[in-house]
Amino acid sequence: MNGPINISPMELAEEMSKMQRKLAAGIGTLRGMDDVHFGVTEREEVWRDGKIVLYRYRGHKAPTAKVPLLICYALVNRPYMVDLQEDRSMVKGLLEHGEDVYIIDWGYPDRSDRFLTLEDYIERFIGGAIDYLRKAHGLDAVNLLGICQGGVFSLCYAALNPGKVKNLITMVTPVDFHTHDNMLSNWNREIDVDLLVDTLGNIPADMMNLTYLMLKPWRLFAQKYVGMVDILDDRKAMEDFLRMEKWIFDSPDQAGEAFREFNKQFFQGNGFVNGGVKIGDADVHLGLVEMPILNIFAEQDHLVPPDASRALRDLAGTDDYTELSFKGGHIGIYVSSRAKQVPETIHDWLGKRSR
Repeated sequence: MNGPINISPMELAEEMSKMQRKLAAGIGTLRGMDDVHFGVTEREEVWRDGKIVLYRYRGHKAPTAKVPLLICYALVNRPYMVDLQEDRSMVKGLLEHGEDVYIIDWGYPDRSDRFLTLEDYIERFIGGAIDYLRKAHGLDAVNLLGICQGGVFSLCYAALNPGKVKNLITMVTPVDFHTHDNMLSNWNREIDVDLLVDTLGNIPADMMNLTYLMLKPWRLFAQKYVGMVDILDDRKAMEDFLRMEKWIFDSPDQAGEAFREFNKQFFQGNGFVNGGVKIGDADVHLGLVEMPILNIFAEQDHLVPPDASRALRDLAGTDDYTELSFKGGHIGIYVSSRAKQVPETIHDWLGKRSR
């Protein structure tokens, strides 16, 4: 056990004085700040199905890649995390390496979307976007990058439509939902999903956010705001902090029926491992995912533990499987200092498979 912390009255007074100076400076910093913005890269809408929009990113130079790369994000947060700010943008890094980058924006579901299913999200929306890209580029198959839940969707799509995916990249993607250290899955297994959806319809974003915050209550409810005092006099650091806060709480509601299917088949049924995943009337088997796979995960990820992602190695049917881990957490893999390695890694891996 650690002994008591000894601090002299003089040291305590100095700490209090330092905090007062920080707080006073913070008032001036916050008064001088405008609303923080995100999404630094120019983009244009190229395809739409209702609220779902496919955007093409525009870099400072024309892409050199012959096969477009489609990014498929999770439903629970907004996809601009991959293009958060000028010095923290996976999209910008990919464009600088010559990739032709597109992204699906799921929008904000409302009551009219209550009965959207996983088949709608995977076959209708992802499938529609990919068919658009195949036609626009004159290709049989495109590259697909799935992130978190979007990686699960991408695996399902690739298994059902293997001829339309040339290369598959999964990032922080859960495959085995029943690893011992997956707290989120353990919680989900105790939920009466049918009662929840039948009662609420769509699942409120605030409920989802509270669930994720409670996975690390001290760190996410208290510690980060205590630490904010240290940067109150640093405008750039405060802008970064508030931009991340804005993203965290800019969460869409979840379409009720899709939420029901996803939780029952994956969180509760562990369908990739145990079998039984159905998208519409079609069975999903990861053994049919035979295209090259790059599986990237974060070593300190509390939402998708590394072992949950590593399970893909033994379940996928491909002979060309690459696995890479990065230090950091679920979000740090995009916005930390190490995140700059990710676009280069993806580009080099795709480049070796484009020849």
